Amino acid sequence: MVPVLRALPVLGATLIVAACAAPAEQRPVVTSTTYVTASPPAMSETAPEPATTAGNELDAVARSVVSVFGGSVGIAVAGADGVISGGDDGAYPAWSTIKVPIAVAATRVAPDQAQLYAPAAIHNSDNVAAESLWALVTPGDVNQVLADAGVDASVNTLPIRTEFSTFGQTALSASQEATLAGHLACVAGAKDVLELMGNVSPDQAYGLGQLPGARLKGGWGPSPSGGYQVRQVARVTNTRGNDVALALTVIPATGEYASAQAMADAVAAELRPLLDALPTAAC
Repeated sequence: MVPVLRALPVLGATLIVAACAAPAEQRPVVTSTTYVTASPPAMSETAPEPATTAGNELDAVARSVVSVFGGSVGIAVAGADGVISGGDDGAYPAWSTIKVPIAVAATRVAPDQAQLYAPAAIHNSDNVAAESLWALVTPGDVNQVLADAGVDASVNTLPIRTEFSTFGQTALSASQEATLAGHLACVAGAKDVLELMGNVSPDQAYGLGQLPGARLKGGWGPSPSGGYQVRQVARVTNTRGNDVALALTVIPATGEYASAQAMADAVAAELRPLLDALPTAAC
């Protein structure tokens, strides 16, 4: 607010500076006193957009963790207005996180059989169970789940690295995985899979699994050079009880799985106080 200035004598009249502008549709009445309308003070700067602020915070978290561990960190959060990322948002093998849309697809086409294999595939990340789910579906079934979740990607079917599953080599960015998490609650067939994600094996509940209300699926594996990559996709809960859809990629400089776990824990620790300020999931 512009402060009211003291009256000054002007040619026998009293000059009073108004504290705020008169409405446009009303003109000041001139009697023996003259009123001068003060212009509102100019804003010194434009307030940052919420998405920009969140992106800066995610970038800061990524830089902080990399400063300790080296390597690279990618973090993404998906809200109703889109996805925001910080750090390295490159596309890397999804590893076992791709078991989530596979389990959803299997639940759609063969629900009774899916119930036999999905718990082990999600809870323990069991690869044999995941292969059994994969046998129940077509790649198109999985692609439809991804599309329904707003992810513009296709499950890999080529033997890129023969020692690993074809589907685990599906290349997804942290932004794409966060998008999957953000829409998962609205995707047909995903309800039971989300419940399984809320009860993963304790040895896999590091990183985003340390956050409140985590429904999580992790994946990990070595790059062609041998260094480990860890992927996580999750829905967590802020203090208002709203879901926040997150994904991360961590690649430690040491290449060790234990270092990747520690990096994921560090990311989660820095995200925890930010949860209330981050966008909430689309559904």
